[in-house]
Amino acid sequence: MENQFLEPYLSSLYTCIKCRDCMSGCEGFRQVCPMTERYGFFSYSGGGMVTLCRGIWEGAVEWSRDVSDVVYNCTMCGGCAENCENTAYLTNEHFNHLSLVRMMRRELVNRGFAPPLARDYFKSILQYGNPFKLPEEERAKWAEGTGIEPYSGQEYLYYVGDIGSYDERGQKCARAVGKCLLELGVSFGILGGKEVSDGNEVNTMGECAEDGLFQFLAEKNVQQLSEMGVKKVVTLSPHGYNAMKNEYPRFGGDFEVVHYTQLLSDLTEGGQARFSGYEKRVTYHDPCYLGRHNDQYDTPRNVLEAVPGIEMVEMECTREHAFCCGGGGGSFFTDMLGSQGNSPNRIRVRHAFETGAQVLAVACPMCAKMLEDGIKAENLEGRMRVEDVAEIVSRALGTE
Repeated sequence: MENQFLEPYLSSLYTCIKCRDCMSGCEGFRQVCPMTERYGFFSYSGGGMVTLCRGIWEGAVEWSRDVSDVVYNCTMCGGCAENCENTAYLTNEHFNHLSLVRMMRRELVNRGFAPPLARDYFKSILQYGNPFKLPEEERAKWAEGTGIEPYSGQEYLYYVGDIGSYDERGQKCARAVGKCLLELGVSFGILGGKEVSDGNEVNTMGECAEDGLFQFLAEKNVQQLSEMGVKKVVTLSPHGYNAMKNEYPRFGGDFEVVHYTQLLSDLTEGGQARFSGYEKRVTYHDPCYLGRHNDQYDTPRNVLEAVPGIEMVEMECTREHAFCCGGGGGSFFTDMLGSQGNSPNRIRVRHAFETGAQVLAVACPMCAKMLEDGIKAENLEGRMRVEDVAEIVSRALGTE
């Protein structure tokens, strides 16, 4: 039967009453969905996705490029599921806020309707091992001069990922985390040129069929880390953290996986950090894959609050209601949402600027790049800057 993959979701598809809480929030109006803020149409919302699937199931809608354009604009931030009062996303065990969009994307990939930019992304991962089409031996260039050593049985493997390895802004985040771990006496090493893409975006962009590209990457990572005797992994990116923590166990991955803010939180709480002051007003942006998808809201804030001199202020849309930077679901690489005035990164920058903060703190290299671009587009350079939590800690430790 065609479209049989939708059958487990039917009770959910027929629960949605189009209340639009997935667009504006169930506790009064607030910006929830990056797509509907960008385009202004219900079709792009979580409820719109449910309606689209119902149309496909009932035969009223055919798979097409138009369907693909809608589905691939989603950043998979999870804001819609967080705000769904009618539990349209939660009415059976098969359904969650990511799975339906991912399964739709898988079907579009299998039918040849994935957008060209998504196909190019998959091709680059397959041919080059990374989306930047750069040599694997350049993965460790960010670590030159830091004293960070290759992994050889240390307590932690520091997994950096594609953006931390190759993107200029991501490399700064990677160095800051590495310097903090060195200064705080953590036993860790990196894989360098041996590192394999974690595949989180491959998975969310639809190359997730059995024996597909994501399974290939996950199994390759699990095999390599197991053979090297890795027991603990600390990640730079919440996206890599999500893949390794939540997806890899079904491929045999038996590692303790933490995001670097969790490790820093434990170290600062234990009194191992000797900070100098950092006299700034700071607001913190919750990355979707660290916050909503993995329920880590307090650990990054604990780290920031441990630094003397910081004045913490919160944005109106924060924690589980944080507005997405616009980089998730593959959008960091496809840029389908663009840089118009109502693009997610610019909206989020405006949220931060309204607090009067001098520093917009992040805990994700994707967010760092997206929000820095947002600051430039909003002409706010010199009035507010983006800093990764690790960059702030590194300054306070005197390692910068």
